[in-house]
Amino acid sequence: MTAGFDFWDYVVFVAYAILILGVGLWVSRDKKGHQKNAEDYFLASKSLPWWAIGTSLIAANISAEQFIGMSGSGFALGIAIASYEWMAALTLIIVGKYFLPIFIEKGLYTIPEFVEKRFSTNLKTILAVFWLGLYIFVNLASVLYLGGLAIETIMGVDMMYAIIGLALFAAAYSLYGGLSAVAWTDVIQVVFLVLGGLITTYLALNTVSGGEGVIQGFAKVWEAAPEKFHMILDETNDNYNNLPGIWVLVGGLWVANLYYWGFNQYIIQRTLAAKSLRESQKGILLAAFLKLVIPLIVVIPGIAAYVMVNDPAIMANLGEVGQLNVPSAAQADKAYPWLLQFLPVGLKGVAFAALAAAVVSSLASMLNSTSTIFTMDIYKQYINKNATDKATVNVGRISGAVALLIAVIVAPLLGGIDQAFQFIQEYTGIVSPGILAVFLLGLFWKKTTNNAAIWGAVASIPIALALKFLPIPIFEPWMHQMGITALLTMAIIMILSHLQNKGADDPKGIELSKELFKTSPTFNIGSFVVCILLTVLYALFW
Repeated sequence: MTAGFDFWDYVVFVAYAILILGVGLWVSRDKKGHQKNAEDYFLASKSLPWWAIGTSLIAANISAEQFIGMSGSGFALGIAIASYEWMAALTLIIVGKYFLPIFIEKGLYTIPEFVEKRFSTNLKTILAVFWLGLYIFVNLASVLYLGGLAIETIMGVDMMYAIIGLALFAAAYSLYGGLSAVAWTDVIQVVFLVLGGLITTYLALNTVSGGEGVIQGFAKVWEAAPEKFHMILDETNDNYNNLPGIWVLVGGLWVANLYYWGFNQYIIQRTLAAKSLRESQKGILLAAFLKLVIPLIVVIPGIAAYVMVNDPAIMANLGEVGQLNVPSAAQADKAYPWLLQFLPVGLKGVAFAALAAAVVSSLASMLNSTSTIFTMDIYKQYINKNATDKATVNVGRISGAVALLIAVIVAPLLGGIDQAFQFIQEYTGIVSPGILAVFLLGLFWKKTTNNAAIWGAVASIPIALALKFLPIPIFEPWMHQMGITALLTMAIIMILSHLQNKGADDPKGIELSKELFKTSPTFNIGSFVVCILLTVLYALFW
């Protein structure tokens, strides 16, 4: 057992890197006699099959914030953090049935484009600027920081060099190839991601059991830390403000999930690139099933690390390596990188490739979506309305590179935050309630007016900040802040819409019909199975 990488670990990792770069550049090459156009670059020529969509959704979603941040939260507060994953499975089904049919029918490139068709160019621009700021300063920067933290912990490479290396790796194929390169390499990334995660979970549980296997290890973890296996935290728990009990199921977490899976460009862009609506819905269903198993590879290792660190006998058996970079209550995000130190030669390279796959696939997805929003919603709207396909693609590449450079500069400034997964959710939660309110009412309430939506979106930010910083105990859990902000924003929009239109429908209101939301037997049966499995999981870990 050694703390660093062995020769075979480097071989495995370099082979992974060559495979990803090779596939990414190969699938994104220009076909003979065909110049890459906007649909090719931003929507993968609308050719993605269901299995590519489902795996790409997971690869875009599962990043360092899950592997490192969610394992850290598993170490600190336990299985309750899995609510993000399990509720996401149900949210994906809602998105597939009720949101996707409208988006695909309108032939969208970007989510802000829907805002323009339903409301106005002004509101589209406001939301596009919101998203660009969020993606660059929160999403891209935090993923780079956490990836750099992992490389520094495992390999001893200085964090700044690690951040630059990850950025260059993601840029190498995503900026050139666009969504096609991102989506098809994601299929491979998910294989590494799941395989590496399962290996780490096996190692952690087998170590806890003293070599007696995973089942015994899980039983010992449950016995040693029963308080870590409650999905619903009570008010006496130190982490109640992060996951406020039953309100997780009926409150603000719905804001986070519906916003993220339904109206987040770097997620929804995959579904817009489907061959058809039915294909897109099957991809969504695959992602929902994968979401049910994600806690096994990102949360359970964190709980196992907690048991290991607090068991003197296990720590003694781990030797000198076990004393390096030990996670603690104040530094919970070290849990996953700490576990990787104990993998045997070769497998350490696989697990690290999984972590790199999670980081790089998310970076590539965020870069592609950032460049899509800037190019289609800012550049083509205000700078060059008659841009050729070649100019559009080039601007997409340049804007992605600039966004990445800014994120590289910002990422090291995030040093010192703990439970980074919670940090990302909390600060995304300042913007997401207002956006969610605008979209839900725009989709499903025909009376919603453009002026009301603009005022609601703008007012949501000071409302969110006021709830965050006012010393009112009931507003202390940030999930409450998200839920209340969303409700207040919706109330503002509805009142202003009523005053403006005197109860009449807005001319741009969307006509809805039962036929629009009709789904296939496959989707219906799969959705039912997901709901049954969720019920069993919550009953088991309540």
